[in-house]
Amino acid sequence: MAVSRSVADAVVIRESGDSARRQPISSTTWSATIVLALLAVWLIATMGLRPLLVPDEGRYASVALEMLRGNTLVPTLNGLPFFHKPPLFYWIDMAAMQLFGVGPLAARAGSLLGAWIMGATMFFGLRRWHGARIAGIALGVMATSPFFFVAAQYANHDMLVAGLITAAILALARAVDDPPQVHLRWLATGAVACASAALAKGLIGFVLPALVIGPWLLAQGRWRQLVGLLHPVAWCAFLLVAAPWFVAMQLRFPEFFDYFFMEQHFRRFVQSSFNNVQPFWFFILVLPALMLPWALWIPQALRRAWSARDARIGLYVWWIVAVTGFFSLPSSKLVGYVLPAVAPLCALLAMALAHGGQRRWQWATAGSAMLCLALVGAIAWQSPKSSRGAALALAAAIAPGDKVVMVEEYLYDVPFYAQLVDPVIFVSDWNDPALAHQDSWRNELLDAARFAPERGRQVLQPIELLGQLACGTGTTWLPVSVGRVGPVAALPGAVRVYGDKNSELWRVAARSCS
Repeated sequence: MAVSRSVADAVVIRESGDSARRQPISSTTWSATIVLALLAVWLIATMGLRPLLVPDEGRYASVALEMLRGNTLVPTLNGLPFFHKPPLFYWIDMAAMQLFGVGPLAARAGSLLGAWIMGATMFFGLRRWHGARIAGIALGVMATSPFFFVAAQYANHDMLVAGLITAAILALARAVDDPPQVHLRWLATGAVACASAALAKGLIGFVLPALVIGPWLLAQGRWRQLVGLLHPVAWCAFLLVAAPWFVAMQLRFPEFFDYFFMEQHFRRFVQSSFNNVQPFWFFILVLPALMLPWALWIPQALRRAWSARDARIGLYVWWIVAVTGFFSLPSSKLVGYVLPAVAPLCALLAMALAHGGQRRWQWATAGSAMLCLALVGAIAWQSPKSSRGAALALAAAIAPGDKVVMVEEYLYDVPFYAQLVDPVIFVSDWNDPALAHQDSWRNELLDAARFAPERGRQVLQPIELLGQLACGTGTTWLPVSVGRVGPVAALPGAVRVYGDKNSELWRVAARSCS
């Protein structure tokens, strides 16, 4: 539980003032290995305890499973090309499924890797610039922060891109560590991290690192180094990693560029018709709240940062401001967007904690670790909106030639837990004019059907044909959430075969309707 204490104690240090003296390379390497192994064990231990949450975890886990069984380059949702996000998260999950089997732990592998990258790169950066003790405390703060801990075990793209953005910013900062030089090796490393972040979630993969590093250098008058970051080595490294997939998708799907870049980035950023509309100040309150109890030291950390007048501490402050400011501009806001601000906040908190008494932050570590475990335990116990029970019942009963139909809702986790081979048929009012002003599962499927119209017509059926879909050979299976059973129960011959507090499974035997 006392992860922060273990991390700090794992690194043997000798300090002079605020700077740690250099240790033998073998000792330093061994200490770092222990620290990062502790981080991995801490995160992995509870990864498989709770069911997938919907919609995100069920959606992205199902996409990875579909790609594993089909086209490894084209993300598909229910058999339809799904270009809301690039493929890196799915590729990582696919590799984990190959190695460890299909399950919740493998579905969260991308988030786990992103969290570990964030922790590892922050640790090495702070150890170089501020000493091993600060680095160890910062990693302990990060590891036991509820925001970081839960996001590391939540299957969506936010933690992966946050970890890669953190790595990119720290690598670029290392590239300009010795003015007026720009170290090309670290510049190339930063460019590869930006490219990987772009493959994880799109343009923010390089926009955010540029927004952090650029103004920070300009504020110090280091414009020559800023220009140096545009070296051809950086462009070549970035394009070599990022460009092939985007080019391949554009060549295969002519509408890809407009949909992925213009609609999912620019139009989504400026429009207010998407879900999760929040006020401008949303992240200013949410970030400290999600970092409790460590957020109690934020005032002290800001006072120390103001008095320090140090360029690297200025980097951490601006990093937080840039990330929260950028994501505060659009009206649509999700808490995971601000994850790239966690590492610099942990760095500032560690500096305040290191000078505020060891016993206080060790007690805070124990309490925060218990809070993290309690949150995961509560989610596992409640299993909010999970359809795992119905999906497992479906997996045990479905036979070749059967079809699965969902009526007016998408139970995102059912295809993953049931490991469905054929696409689900969705029944709804697809001509509803209100769909154009919503951000919903229907829009996701309609958008995906643009790239495969014929397949879209097969799996997206009008509500008027629900009765006919249950006709013909093979059994029709209808998973449905509790409270939405009406249209399913009204079907001739429908029989309830499973039910729990969240979902039910209904069966309609093969019959002729002629």
